[in-house]
Amino acid sequence: MSFIETKPDSDFSIHNIPFGIISTAENAKPRVATRIGDFAVDLAILAEAGLFAGVHGLNDAKAVFSESTLNHFMTLGKPTWTATRKHIQKLLSASEATLRDNQELRQRAITPVAAVKTHIPANIGDYTDFYASKEHATNVGIMFRGKENALMPNWTHLPVGYHGRASSIVVSGTELKRPQGQRVIVKGEAPQFGPSLRMDCELEMAFLVGTGNNLGEPISINNAKDHMFGVVLMNDWSARDIQAWEYVPLGPFLGKNFGTTISAWVVTIDALEPFLVPGPVQDPKPLPYLAESAASAYDIKLEVKLKPAEGTKYSVISRSNLKYMYWSFAQQLAHHTVNGCNMRAGDLCGSGTISGPTEDSFGSLLELSWSGAKEIQLEEGITRKFLHDNDEMIIAGWCEKDGVRVGFGECHGKILPARQ
Repeated sequence: MSFIETKPDSDFSIHNIPFGIISTAENAKPRVATRIGDFAVDLAILAEAGLFAGVHGLNDAKAVFSESTLNHFMTLGKPTWTATRKHIQKLLSASEATLRDNQELRQRAITPVAAVKTHIPANIGDYTDFYASKEHATNVGIMFRGKENALMPNWTHLPVGYHGRASSIVVSGTELKRPQGQRVIVKGEAPQFGPSLRMDCELEMAFLVGTGNNLGEPISINNAKDHMFGVVLMNDWSARDIQAWEYVPLGPFLGKNFGTTISAWVVTIDALEPFLVPGPVQDPKPLPYLAESAASAYDIKLEVKLKPAEGTKYSVISRSNLKYMYWSFAQQLAHHTVNGCNMRAGDLCGSGTISGPTEDSFGSLLELSWSGAKEIQLEEGITRKFLHDNDEMIIAGWCEKDGVRVGFGECHGKILPARQ
């Protein structure tokens, strides 16, 4: 228990201790923080006060936590991440007097989250998005190729992925303009240029690489988790009509690269370990470099909410779970590097759309409306097939077990009208 009160349903109890980047009205310089309950804790201020002395591997805490991204901290490696998180838990515990009884330091270091601005947590050098949900891949395959050819022959043998655009990844709360591009309005006719008419969201999660690997040296499946710093929620916005026209033969381009939203607080792999569960049975058996010897899926409940521009309420349109993913994060990282591809601190790897086995667990409007064939019913009698201008989306995620809750907060975004 912490001396900072947290509600029972808070995503950010003392069991979590995520890492993020904040600034305040008093200090506009972005720096490293953690969150507990409804408060952000400025780790740079705590480091300046000497509260991280002796933490394993954290030799210059003031410099590390004064940086505007988590990248330096990420490079220090798993033993240091683990030791730092445990030390912060100790500092915030009700039984530890060091910070609890220092009112002056508490006043400077602890700020209500409503009074802080969050920033993108890392300098993301590279971004890869996978396609790891069998349910999602099957649904999309049925829509566009029919039941007989729903899954491509390679899908059950390897984690399919593509390289996305890192520069347009934004933090939760950022508004994005509706993208424009070529799209075919009438089948068989020439494409026209204009705003996307089939604007979609995708329910995803993503892991941030902590320590990378040297060029030519793969990361083994058994060591993959030690290279992952933590996990965020992700909305992989998609312009389906632009994507449909452009993606053959090289994959998505303008239909995806206009913006991807991630949540602000990075939840560590350590915090998620209590929620490990077995993943789906993989058939055929993966090749040896992808074979896992222990449970590798995470029981993370996920929820997608939509507030239409003309409405006043959010509607829950999907409830899913990360445990449905066919290919695990560890398998994704092992496959990504098996040819010697070098990963770097801050690289982001998206899970792909997380769809479950039932219609109410589908992770995209494309699936929920079955490519626009049916209406999605919202509160106040409003319906949608795809997103309208000024619609807002929220993705939420959390784990719960034995009275312990660890969550991610929200991944929020709004679609503005296209640029004129």
